Amino acid sequence: MPILVAEGLCKAYGELRLLDGVDLSVHPGERLGLVGNNGSGKSTLARILAGEDQPDEGRVARRREASIRYLSQEPALPSGRGAREVVLEGLGAWAEAYARHEELSHRITAQEPGWEAHLEPQAEAAQEVERLGGWENCHRADVLLQQLGLHELDRDVDRMSGGERRRVALARLLVEEPSLAILDEPTNHLDADTIEWLESYLRDPYRGALILITHDRYVLDRVVTRTLEIDQGKVYSYEGGWHRYLEAKAERLAHAERAEANRQNLLRTELEWLRRSPKARTTKSKARVDRVEALRDLSGPRTERVAKFNVQTERLGSTILEAKGLGVRISELELVDSLDMTLSRGDRLGIVGPNGAGKTTLLRVLLGDQAPARGTVVVGANTKFAYFDQGRSGLKEDESVQQNVAPDRPQVTFQGRSIDIRSYLKRFLFPPHRTRDKVSSLSGGERARVALAKLLLAPANLLVLDEPTNDLDVATLSALEEMLVESGSTALIVSHDRYFLDRVATKILAFEGEGRVVLYAGNYSDYRDQRAAPQPGTRPRAEKDSESKKAKEPPKSRKLSYKEKQELERIVEEIERLEAEAADVDAQLNDPTLYAERVDEVPGILARQRELQEAVEAKMARWMELEAKAPNAT
Repeated sequence: MPILVAEGLCKAYGELRLLDGVDLSVHPGERLGLVGNNGSGKSTLARILAGEDQPDEGRVARRREASIRYLSQEPALPSGRGAREVVLEGLGAWAEAYARHEELSHRITAQEPGWEAHLEPQAEAAQEVERLGGWENCHRADVLLQQLGLHELDRDVDRMSGGERRRVALARLLVEEPSLAILDEPTNHLDADTIEWLESYLRDPYRGALILITHDRYVLDRVVTRTLEIDQGKVYSYEGGWHRYLEAKAERLAHAERAEANRQNLLRTELEWLRRSPKARTTKSKARVDRVEALRDLSGPRTERVAKFNVQTERLGSTILEAKGLGVRISELELVDSLDMTLSRGDRLGIVGPNGAGKTTLLRVLLGDQAPARGTVVVGANTKFAYFDQGRSGLKEDESVQQNVAPDRPQVTFQGRSIDIRSYLKRFLFPPHRTRDKVSSLSGGERARVALAKLLLAPANLLVLDEPTNDLDVATLSALEEMLVESGSTALIVSHDRYFLDRVATKILAFEGEGRVVLYAGNYSDYRDQRAAPQPGTRPRAEKDSESKKAKEPPKSRKLSYKEKQELERIVEEIERLEAEAADVDAQLNDPTLYAERVDEVPGILARQRELQEAVEAKMARWMELEAKAPNAT
């Protein structure tokens, strides 16, 4: 039985019809990828399916007992709560029972006046916690938050950035394990390692159905079992992930082109007959006239909107950008120890590392916006930067698309010739009637396209792109990739998008912790291969003239050391021992004679219960850490 069935969904905003008779169903265990251009209606459809919005026409039937949860791009979280508390609140009745048990346990342990009266309600709350999922939910919540890069578990969500709040919301959804999870761009603001973890988690152990809106093509390929494409209000279904979708879509479009060619040939034949026999109006000829009219009324295959980018070019000198002995620091935190790097013509340097490692700070130092802690940055006399920052800070919210790109100018100069601003913006998928829309009304992807349009008008020979793939649809990403590769652009690129870096990067600069920054030759996959399996006694395949002092050492192996192997063997026994003792403590607390004959012992036993819970959680966290490093870890 399907979890959800949608029939005839229609949704319009003014004259813009986003959904036009959409039908779809979602069955248990399905992994659906939802793709389409920015503004095609992906988020609108997601909100309607989740019950967050209503269609103008059509209906959505949801299985009564099914739980459906939606992760929006800007999730709302309860105020005044810590991250762990917010995540656990997603468990509903379990969270209420757990909170009640913790409150009563605190009162009993503190031996507040009348604490004996709390013994029976505390025992009932403990039983309810066990019935609804058990104590391991606390550990699951902590692990999910840490895997998503949030280590301050009690930090108030009100003091978190937008990206951090999204990760808390994602952990809250995952810990709940709904029947259907609808995730809108869950990989935004995640670093590459965290995306790989999420990708693995959504394959297994996550068991629910999934609707996934993402531009990450590797996630689509490795997680998704069926791909849904929204195109001009219609939804097309394709079996398989990204590559299967591309193959099937190419076949569909080729079939449509053949059908259109046949239609045009038939139309041409019939028109020629009409011209030869203008006065023929017999019954037979009338049928032929009607057929011509029907053929005329048929619409041909839709022409997809495809972005087309070009970059302004400026002559490059012999020196583009060079760093020598570069150190980067924030307060006492060492981000980069000692970096030697030379950027040559045609190099596209991908910069990767965990969130907060210092990637954007390094860019600011290279651009001259921040002084280095030590060392030098040499910028060539002919080097001209064009900077695409991840916050799109150069855009003015209260001005139109056209005003942001070319203020008070009907014409722009691009690649040596003058063209109409509307023609220029059409390359970025803004039709003439959209060029006067205010930036504040645009989606995240549309804002990114405006920023790109503005950036590429600037004469530059070194592109600096900080998280350029956030919010962009796949079609726009492909156009950007094509521009960078075909133009032979020189670029510095901070990105978490593995597919994008595989397409465009010629080198990877990786932040590997404790100020260590290593330069690898090749794209992202090459970097991962070199990092995972360094040859004994050799250094990684890196650029000899652009390594830091510490980059000359082989990257640290992720394999277990001898001591860690021994620890891994012991830790399972330790967890079992602690869990056995915890079971004994629970048995004591469930013994009615305890409260009748040894009531004074209750606070001490409760304190021991808490100690054991914390010890088990700590050991489990360490066990998962060691397992992740083990050779057979996925």
